[in-house]
Amino acid sequence: MLKEFQSFIAKGNVMDMAVGIIVGAAFTAIVSSLVADLLNPIIGLFTGGVDFTNNYFVLSGEVPAGASLEAAREAGASIFAYGSFLMAVINFLIIAFVVFLLVRQVNKIKDAMTAKEEAAPAAPAGPSEIDVLLEIRDALKK
Repeated sequence: MLKEFQSFIAKGNVMDMAVGIIVGAAFTAIVSSLVADLLNPIIGLFTGGVDFTNNYFVLSGEVPAGASLEAAREAGASIFAYGSFLMAVINFLIIAFVVFLLVRQVNKIKDAMTAKEEAAPAAPAGPSEIDVLLEIRDALKK
C-alpha cells in the first residue's frame, strides 16, 4: 500500500495540483492586496468613500446607537450584517475580473507562442528507413 501511495504522489497530476494550490494561495494574497490597497480606494473616490462594511440590522439584543459592526458583535447582539456581505461580493467581483484579465493575457501570450512555433518552417525530412533500404538494395543489384 505504501508503494502504491508513493506512485500516486509521484504522478505528474498530483504534483501539478500541489504546485497550483501553493501558487494559488500566494497569488490570492497579491490579488487581495491589489483590491484592498489599490482598487478599493479608487472606487471610494467615485462613491464618496462609501464603505458598506458597518451596515447591519439588529435582530435581537441591545446595541448603542451608531455602534460599529465589531462593537455590535462584542455587545452580543444578534445582527444581520448585510454590509459586510455586500463588500465581500463586491471584492469577489473585482478579484474575479482581475483574475479574468490576467488569464486572458496569459492565454494571448500562449496563443502567440503557439502561432510562432507553427509558423516556423519545419526542417526538411530526411529519407525514411525504407527509402534507405531500397537504395541499398538497388546499389547491390548493380
